[in-house]
Amino acid sequence: MAFSPSLPSPPSSALSTSSSVAPARLHITDVEAAINYWRARRPPAHAEGAALCPELLALAEVYALMVYRHQEEVDDSALTPAARQAWLHWYDTTPDTPCIAICSTSQGDEQCKGCGRSFAEVQHWLGMTPVEKRVVWRRITLEGSAWRFNRYAERAAESRSGTGGGGQG
Repeated sequence: MAFSPSLPSPPSSALSTSSSVAPARLHITDVEAAINYWRARRPPAHAEGAALCPELLALAEVYALMVYRHQEEVDDSALTPAARQAWLHWYDTTPDTPCIAICSTSQGDEQCKGCGRSFAEVQHWLGMTPVEKRVVWRRITLEGSAWRFNRYAERAAESRSGTGGGGQG
C-alpha cells in the first residue's frame, strides 16, 4: 500500500473551490498597477488623453467606483468581463510564486521563512486563483519578514528575471 500524506485543509481564503467560500477580494493597489501597466503599454492616442484603450476604460471604471465608495478592496466576482480580462493580462506579467527555493515548510515550519507563505498556501498554490495568489502576495509583502524581502532579496530579483532556480509552486 502506497503512503499518501494527508494535507491540512487550507484556510477559506486559500482556495475558492466551494460556493460557500467568500469571493477573493482584489486590492486597489492591484487595480492601480494594472492601470499603470496599460497606460505604459497603450498610451492615449491624443496628447490630451481623450482616447483611452478599452482595457484602461474597463479598469478605470472599477477604480473610480472603488475611490468613490472609499473601498480598498472589491470582490473578484464584481469585475466586468473586460476589467477582469485586462487585470488578468497584467497579472500574467507578474511573478507567479514568491518562492525563492528555500522552503522551510518542508522542514516542518508552519510559515515558510523563505517566502512567507503558510504550509497550506505552499501546498495549494497551484489550485489558487490569480486573485487569491495576489491576496497572499500582498500579505507577505506587507509583513516583509520573509527572507525574500531581506536576506535573499537578490535571489528573489533573479527569479523575477528568469535566471533564478525554480522552487516549489
